Amino acid sequence: MKYDFNKVIDRTNTHSVKWDKSLLEELFGTADVLPLWVADMDFQCPQPVIEAVERKAKEGIYGYSWHKTPEYFGAISGWMKRRHNWEIDDDWIVFSPGIVPAINIIIRTFSIPGDKIIVQSPVYYPFFSTIKNNGRQILNNQLIYENKHYTFDFDDFEEKAKDPLARMFILCSPHNPVGRVWSEQELTKLGEICLENDILVVSDEIHHDLLLNGSQHYVFSNIKEEFKDISIVGAAPSKTFNIAGLQNSSIIISNEKLRERFSNAITGQNSLGIPNAFSIVATIAAYNEGDEWLDQVMEYIEKNFEFLKGFLEDYLPDVEMVKPEGTYLAWLDFSSLGMSDEDRRNFFLKKARVALDSGSVFGDGGEGFERVNVACPRTILEECMNWIYKAIKAEKK
Repeated sequence: MKYDFNKVIDRTNTHSVKWDKSLLEELFGTADVLPLWVADMDFQCPQPVIEAVERKAKEGIYGYSWHKTPEYFGAISGWMKRRHNWEIDDDWIVFSPGIVPAINIIIRTFSIPGDKIIVQSPVYYPFFSTIKNNGRQILNNQLIYENKHYTFDFDDFEEKAKDPLARMFILCSPHNPVGRVWSEQELTKLGEICLENDILVVSDEIHHDLLLNGSQHYVFSNIKEEFKDISIVGAAPSKTFNIAGLQNSSIIISNEKLRERFSNAITGQNSLGIPNAFSIVATIAAYNEGDEWLDQVMEYIEKNFEFLKGFLEDYLPDVEMVKPEGTYLAWLDFSSLGMSDEDRRNFFLKKARVALDSGSVFGDGGEGFERVNVACPRTILEECMNWIYKAIKAEKK
């Protein structure tokens, strides 16, 4: 079927994290803003998912549900083989309500307080809290930014990996917020360093289906046979199909010993092993019948990026956009405004009346940037950029 992504859906008063006025007031100090911050889409999810959830709702009984069935595992493994050329066994899949909760449990399971964990800023900011809140130390291997393009600092990464307290590396692939889809060569080099230094790789691949302009994603553990034994991969239908609120992710671990320890931790120690009834049927429907919707939504998102690029060139030429290779998150450099991060945040909220994710929250290297969610109807994106342009124009007078 043909989906209409231009349709504007009123998400206020729907308990939406992105649009709820009370939460906007709490987070930003005002509800009078256009929100393009948190990473969910303003599009209805695939029709087969809607219908599956409706059928489940009509049953009228929402008791404890069981997911370990051939239908459930087959939907996940079928998607991975079809979209990522990755053949996985059912046994490798461990349910978690989310990748971030899983990372917290992985940190507690495979390291001890005081150990160090490598991240690559500017990066998805919950990585920092999962490390610090569990009493571990952050080892930051900051990405290199040159000519509007990000690359790994391999020399620094190797130095960090050799630290005697380094135990783990949290990889963001594709990378949020900078939009890189890492090449096979880049990931291979990182993986070999981790092999040499006995570093466990936790690969957050939640954006792996959101590929732009012909980019190809490489599942970390599938690159080399040796990487299977040192890696844990996090995947989910949540970003792909806009069903994050149903809380379902797959932590995929081919190494049996690692998998047993993690599975025991998430199920036995934390009692998080049973998904809710709606997430099971939604996951099955999304992975089995969501290809057509995903192809269409990514085409629409690519055109949103094209609009954004053209708008900046025509009206805000001093604002740089990092060329996106994956995700639906634009990474814009507003440092030309000459404002501090706090001043720029206040300017966008009070003068432009838009709520974005300030680059500073993504750690070192994020200063001067803003993350903008373009997974919305074009009219909303246009409105956001027009408000920013008018505010900047007025400021310069």
